[in-house]
Formats: sequence, structure tokens, C-alpha cells
Amino acid sequence: MLSEITNIKILYTSDVHGNAMPILYGTNEPANLGLAKYASIVKKARRENENVLVLDNGDLIQGTPLMTHYVKEHSDKENPMIGIMNRIGIDAGVIGNHEFNFGKDVLHDAIHQSNFPWLSANLVNEKGEPYFGKPYIIKSLSNGVKIAIVGVTTHYIPNWESPNHIEGIRFRDAANTLKHWVDYIRETEKPDLVIASYHGGFERDLETGEPTEAQTGENQGYAMCQEIEGIDILLTGHQHRILSGEVNGVLIAQPGNNGKMYGSIDIEMKQVEKKWQVIRKEAEVIPVGTIEPDKDILNFMEEIETSNQQWLDMPTGYINGDMTIEDPFNARVSKHPFIQFIQNVQLEASGVDISVTALLTNESKGFQSTVTMRDIVSNYMYPNTLVVLELTGKDIKLALEKTAEYFALDSNQTITVNPTYITPKPQHYNYDMWEGIDYTIRVANPIGSRVEDIHYKGEPLQEDKRYHVVMNNYRATGGGNYDMFKDKPVVKEIQKDMVELIHEYFEKYRSVVAEINSNFTVLP
Repeated sequence: MLSEITNIKILYTSDVHGNAMPILYGTNEPANLGLAKYASIVKKARRENENVLVLDNGDLIQGTPLMTHYVKEHSDKENPMIGIMNRIGIDAGVIGNHEFNFGKDVLHDAIHQSNFPWLSANLVNEKGEPYFGKPYIIKSLSNGVKIAIVGVTTHYIPNWESPNHIEGIRFRDAANTLKHWVDYIRETEKPDLVIASYHGGFERDLETGEPTEAQTGENQGYAMCQEIEGIDILLTGHQHRILSGEVNGVLIAQPGNNGKMYGSIDIEMKQVEKKWQVIRKEAEVIPVGTIEPDKDILNFMEEIETSNQQWLDMPTGYINGDMTIEDPFNARVSKHPFIQFIQNVQLEASGVDISVTALLTNESKGFQSTVTMRDIVSNYMYPNTLVVLELTGKDIKLALEKTAEYFALDSNQTITVNPTYITPKPQHYNYDMWEGIDYTIRVANPIGSRVEDIHYKGEPLQEDKRYHVVMNNYRATGGGNYDMFKDKPVVKEIQKDMVELIHEYFEKYRSVVAEINSNFTVLP
């Protein structure tokens, strides 16, 4: 009986979020991240193994000042992230939820420019056909191994994205769709290996199976491993976690975010009587580390990166006083001048008198005395637009109770962050602060009854009265499980993103005083 053994390597990225260059744009300091370094890793792997597959699992084209600048100033040129992936020579990409953030035109241009297929079997058109072309591809390696790669995307996107960015797209259940296509592929294509690339993560603890989040369907990786027969490897993302191992015999991985790490999967297969069988499969998540960035990628990026750096260093305004953030937790427990500034921008842009915002990340440093575009995009990294909703007082009360879930008390009865907002994925952006109303959060009270003394213009908030409230488009669609905002009447949409609105605010006022309106209190 003749047998042959072959080795296959799969390299993949997920949630790169526009990180092409090995740099942190907020400080302009070098960093061990980005696709320029990853390109060197891929080249090295291909020199060592002829059977290398390279994939991207979504959230590729949004997330850095580079990509904001590209969309604002250079969208008539090749998308830098697509240009890099074309030069790396990836085999396929998967649609992520942040692919939609800049609108359908930018996404369609990116797909048109790609020398590789984009996969997402569960995003379909009105006829039920895959909206972005292919649900799966087949790769036949030089040794005769036949590999199927099927892509699916978290179907929770309509809960976050602006409706006009996803018009005409139907979001089918990712797990159910994946089961259908895996069954179809196994029966009709008869591959030797099936790889599912899912822009989504795990909803349960991988060891115990206990739920780790509300079972909304946003993440279904655990269910996919348990309930779908025929998957050899499940590549995941979306949660920005670092994972590798096996669940119910399915090899899984998740390589963090921002191009700091990548997934490396090694498969050993044995051919017995013309049939290939997997005899070993292992997954690692590896830092890109100190490897030198690829010179071809750096040369390709030189023109747009020079333009980007010039744009980032442009002074846009000045702060009179202190608007820097030393401790992000303290900036959430009590009113901070930077949060007051964001509220003021939203109130002026919308013309209403109640506003909702969040401190989007713990890396936000606020504004120093001179504010550049680098400072603006480092603090407000999402291309959110604003929406004015008509809400009842009851809706507002429910939203305040939801945001109050962010806090917990430790063993010393000291206010801290609820662990569910830290793991399995940091969600600090889902704690909102309100302007235009006064309120108190008492953390010792049970969840659902923590908010007290809600007043609007000196009078108690009326549950049946209607109020106009401005917030970003992510929250307005119910993003962050703020279900009370779903399908509420839209009074106004401001079709400029927050970076542009902040820039315009500085153009109008030039110098802004760091001040606060102490309208909320958080107590143990």
C-alpha cells in the first residue's frame, strides 16, 4: 500500500483595521504591527513551503487615520489595503462588519480592485444569491490536495450599520448558512479539507460551553463547531481575541486585531490509495514581531503615507485649559472636559438639547493645547455620523439603566468596571454619557434600577413625553444591545462623520475652553 505525506500551511489575518504601516498614528512611534511586516512573513513562508494558503478574515479597510485620509482625499486611487493584499497575493478575503463603514461605494471599489475573491455566503441579494460573488472557492494544490474555503459574516450587522450602507443586502443566519454550504461542498465538491472563515467569534467558553455573552447571534463560533459536521478548520475574528486550539475536533484560531498577530495553521495529510486524510493539524497565533517590513510594500505606500502624515500634523484648533485624559475610568465616572466637548459638537451639529456619547477607547488621550488632525482621529477613530431620534422618557430611562450596567462594586465596595465589559471583548464604547439631562447612577442598586433623579430642564423626566436626542449612527440602530433605540422615529440625519464635524467646530471657534457641566453622578 503506497502512502504519501504532505504539509500545508495556512496564514491568515483578521481585524487588521487599516493597519498597513508599522506605526502608531496617535504618537507616530514605530510599532510591531501592520501588513508591511506581515508581507515579509508571507514571503518567508512561501520560500519554505510550496503549499501555502493566505487568507484575510475581514475588517480590513477601516480603522486607522490612513484609511480615513484615503477616503476623504484619495478615494479616486487604489485602496491602500487592497493594494497591499494584492501584492501579498492572498487567496481570498471575507467581508467583515467594518467593511461597510465608509459606505457601499468605497466597499464596491475595494472589491473591484481586488485580485482575490471576497467570500460571504450568508450576505445575499433579494433573489437569495450571494451579494459579493462567491460563497466558497476551491484550491487545488500542486500535490493534488483539494481544499474548500467557505466564508460567512456575522449577520448582526444591521444592528450597527447605517441602513443606506447595507441597502439591498439580506443578512442570513451565519451558522445556518454555513451548515448548508458545508453539506453542499462535502457532497458535490468532495474536498480533502474544508476551511470555514467566519468574521465572527465565540459566544461560549471554549472549555465549559457556558455562555460568555448575551445570545444574540452576533457570535456563533461555538455553535458552528458543535453543530456542523464536516468543518476541519474554523478561522474566526471580530472579537479581537487571541485563541488557538480545538473545539469538538474542529481546529480554531483567532489572531487578535490591528495586524499585531497572525494565525498560522499547519496541516499534515497522508494519501492512502489516492485519498488524502488529515493526520495532524495545529494552530498558533504569532506576533508579527521585529521582522523588517517588506520594501515593496513600503515603496507602494510611500506617496499616500506622506500625504497622510502631512494631513495628520495639520493644526486645527486650540484648547484653553486642560482637556487631556489621564485616566479613562475617571473620565467615565465623572464629567470630563473632553466628553463635554464631544457633547457640545453633537448638540451644535444637530440643533437639539439632549446628546449621548461615549469615550470610545481607553487609548483616548483627549486634546492638548494645540489640536491636530492626528489628535482628532486618534480620539475618534470610527467614521460615525449623527442621528437624531425621537425617544420617550421611558426609552431614555431604559437606555440609562443599560449604560449603568457598565459599573460593578469590588469586594471593598469600590466602583469598578463590570467584567462583562472587559472579556471576552473590551466594550468600553458601550458605556454612554448623557448631556441635557441630570441623573444619578447608584451602583449598589440591582441592575435595572440603578438610575435615580432624572431631570430635564429642572423638571422630572416624563415617561410618556417625547424628546429629541442626538447620538452616533451605531448607537441609533441599537448597537451595543441598546434595543430601546431600534426602529425609533428618525428626526434628522447629519451626513458628515464626527471627524469632519469636530474639524468644522474648530474652524468656527478656533479656541475652545476646557469646561464641564456636571450633570451626572456615579455613586457606590
